[in-house]
Amino acid sequence: MDYRDYLRAGGDAAPQAYGVYPKSIRAAGNAKVFMAREAARDVLVATGDGAGLRGETFEGPSGSYIVAPLSHENACALRRLFPFTAPTRVLGRDRSFGVGDRLGIAAMGHIRVFERYDAYPVLAQQSIRELDLTCRTYEDVLDCVTFIVYREGYEKGYGADGDHLKKAADVEYALRLGYTMITLDCSEHIRADVDALSDDEVRERYAPDRQLEERYLGKQFNIGEGVRLTFTPEALRRAALLYGDAIDFAAGIYDTYFARGKADADFEMSIDETATPTTPLQHFFVANELIRRGVTPATIAPRFCGEFQKGIDYIGDIARFTQEIEVHCAIARHFGYKISVHSGSDKFSVFPVVGEKTRGRFHVKTAGTNWLEAMRVVAQIDPGLYREVHRFALGAFPEATRYYHVTTDIAKIPDIDALRDEELPYLFLDNNARQLIHITYGLILGARDEQGAFLFRDRLYALWRDNEQAYADALALHIGRHLDELGVRKI
Repeated sequence: MDYRDYLRAGGDAAPQAYGVYPKSIRAAGNAKVFMAREAARDVLVATGDGAGLRGETFEGPSGSYIVAPLSHENACALRRLFPFTAPTRVLGRDRSFGVGDRLGIAAMGHIRVFERYDAYPVLAQQSIRELDLTCRTYEDVLDCVTFIVYREGYEKGYGADGDHLKKAADVEYALRLGYTMITLDCSEHIRADVDALSDDEVRERYAPDRQLEERYLGKQFNIGEGVRLTFTPEALRRAALLYGDAIDFAAGIYDTYFARGKADADFEMSIDETATPTTPLQHFFVANELIRRGVTPATIAPRFCGEFQKGIDYIGDIARFTQEIEVHCAIARHFGYKISVHSGSDKFSVFPVVGEKTRGRFHVKTAGTNWLEAMRVVAQIDPGLYREVHRFALGAFPEATRYYHVTTDIAKIPDIDALRDEELPYLFLDNNARQLIHITYGLILGARDEQGAFLFRDRLYALWRDNEQAYADALALHIGRHLDELGVRKI
């Protein structure tokens, strides 16, 4: 039985028995719209005139109906018909959480989490680098989320983030599609060499700025909560040299696309993608200069002390992190924005600190951990396929390190040929193995044979489709743990 039989049966039918997703059944004017499962794909079905969906028309016992593919055109139609399927601004909520989905299939599991927790998700979240590595587009990223939000009947609201954008054209691209958050990556405008310079070398490179010096030198900035900040001439010169160009870049982008209500989207400034930790004093300098120039950030992402590497727990001095993030959070509250924690996947040891010091008002981003959960499902269900992928990843690892900073020690990863099938999922408890699979995702998904056919991509997606409940369960458990450690209450 399929959706055709469901249409014949009318309102007395149990949708699940016919491959119809029950939460997707909606009225659109005089039409009835729903999503149904076919062997290799899902489709949209609409009675009558199709409610604006585009597809093939058929005649049924109760009139005509349209079977529409999950295309970009039909995603746009759904967002018009059912506004809850379109993204909205969520950074104004106390607790927002980004869950980048590199595969386009994770939203079902993510929705299960955020239906149960007092936090709002950014379900569509990708960087241009991730798009390039996965051969996707911002249209595809948003459309995949739209379809699953519709299918699951998720009406709580979600955001869409043009993540770590570095160019004005990319900001414009994401905003044009209706993305409700832009994370501006200012790393290319941060003088990464400044940290290694002596005070004398900084003085030589610093261009004297009388107005800047009058704003900061000889003053004490009382930002509340017992925090008082002062700038020495050396500290001011270093901050200006380090972040001056980044502030100019951010202010220019904001004025072009966000100022005076130009975009219905939130603005985040990211200064975390560097090797140089942002001191609380430098954070204050950046924020103060931005706001002086009319920039109103919803969030700022500093580069915290220690290591926030991909897909593993925090590496560093937790006592120092606790001390510094307390001041970072006081600065954010003083200026009225939220702290954003990037590379938040699996940072369980510091999540309680983040939850406490932000007073439960934060934005946290994850991405790669969702891919890792997908691969752990592969290891559980098809050990042979996982072994192929793992061996390929070992060979691809040197190339992948061009894109990510990790401290992976390949020699410490257990020999996969010495592991039994049932032991493979436990590799995902090993930091080195996690990072191996984490950073090679694009190379794995894009690998082709001599004839141009994908080595793994098609088989992986077929497995995930056949086992989507297992993947959703794994994500709900894993992302749920993130929120539990952050102290987010269940609803």
